[in-house]
Amino acid sequence: MPLKSILVADKRRSYGWSSWFCATTDSISCTVQFTLGVLAAPVRPTILTWQRGKQRKVDNLTGTQAAAFSSSSGRHQESWHIALVSAAHFVSHYFIMLLPPLYVFIRADYDVSYTGLGLAFVAFNVVTALLQTPAGFLVDRIGARWLLAAGLALGSASVAVAALVDSFWVFLAMFAVGGLANTVYHPADYSLLSRRISPERLGQAFAIHTFAGMLGGAAAPGSLLLIYAVAGWRGAFLAAAALGFAAAVLIALSRDLEPVRMPADKPAASEADGGWRLLLSLPILQNLLFFVLLTVASAGLQNFSIVALGELYGTSLGVANTALSGFLLLTAIGVLAGGVIAGRTTRHSLLAAFGLIGGALIAVVIGIWNLGAAFLVLMMSLAGFLQGVIMPSRDLIVRESTPPGSIGKVFGFVTSGYNIGGIIAPLVFGAMMDNASPRAVFFFVAATSVAAALAVMTLPKTRASKKFGKA
Repeated sequence: MPLKSILVADKRRSYGWSSWFCATTDSISCTVQFTLGVLAAPVRPTILTWQRGKQRKVDNLTGTQAAAFSSSSGRHQESWHIALVSAAHFVSHYFIMLLPPLYVFIRADYDVSYTGLGLAFVAFNVVTALLQTPAGFLVDRIGARWLLAAGLALGSASVAVAALVDSFWVFLAMFAVGGLANTVYHPADYSLLSRRISPERLGQAFAIHTFAGMLGGAAAPGSLLLIYAVAGWRGAFLAAAALGFAAAVLIALSRDLEPVRMPADKPAASEADGGWRLLLSLPILQNLLFFVLLTVASAGLQNFSIVALGELYGTSLGVANTALSGFLLLTAIGVLAGGVIAGRTTRHSLLAAFGLIGGALIAVVIGIWNLGAAFLVLMMSLAGFLQGVIMPSRDLIVRESTPPGSIGKVFGFVTSGYNIGGIIAPLVFGAMMDNASPRAVFFFVAATSVAAALAVMTLPKTRASKKFGKA
């Protein structure tokens, strides 16, 4: 493409100082670019004037300089796309965490039992588990951008209605609607990233996407309680809905976010091979099993380590909570480190297996020995870091098993493993604690981690696209 055309296209797709900031500080800063883009709108005309002057200066660049400028422009645009998709993922996890911080207040308002209010979680997860795969098919057929915007809008509307209508049954129904909205995030997000980001940056893009989701979940409790103190739980819900609507509008207006459709990408060309037959093939089923096992292992440490440590060693709540906090914090840091590592290797299965085996050994050590406060916090933090490191490679492994044109349906199907694992884990680990077997919690975490490592290491080496053709 001629340099002048590149410059004009770049000018038209300028997003002001937010894009400059993201391009300068590279990929990690993309997690804050959504906010910067909104705040920078008033200065956009000034920036465009500056760019016109810059364009006149670069018209006389040499061929080498022009190529470097084009590469910089491409990274600039990719960074903006990563920021947009990550902003949507931030909102999705923020919505998932709406109920826990406000649980007590909502329960008191409606005068229902904990089990009754817990039906909201059940409705959300059941709907997501059942409909996420069909949502993936829809992403591949009609495109990801509008479905992602629609999911954000629908989720925001369900939160707003739950706040405005004073009915417990409407409240439960809106969480089911929220589960429907939640089905589009993973297939749409991964489709947009896979089709818009260059291969050498894809690992970092997946890492930032995962980190943004964690950031959304971490930001929810404090911010919701702060708003609750001023406007009650209904006001907190309405504020969350406003955040979701803002993200939906931004995604809907970003026309160049729609994935580039390659000539080989024809989702309807072979519905039998590219549809359920693909999803029920061995590589994809192994990936689903991989996600289920990862979720079970993670849930064991996140949800049951505190009570298990207390029963097993008499560990105080303060120490156990500190250890869990270290696990969660280092998981987020590990995700960013894993994105860098994933961009520098092609042996993603080996990296994932290494992290899983390391986590399994740590779980066994915690289950056998009373390490004391300092070493317990250290070991739990290391386990969290290893879990975070493998996440970008986990996503790349799924992509490597996916034929062209099937990203949405495959990621929609495979990531339903989160919901399946989320249903299995409480039943298994709860039964262990009920039967006075706290040590078994850590041993089962280790066993599921080893099983996950075996699942990922035995994945067929041949890409699914070779077996099933180009969907």
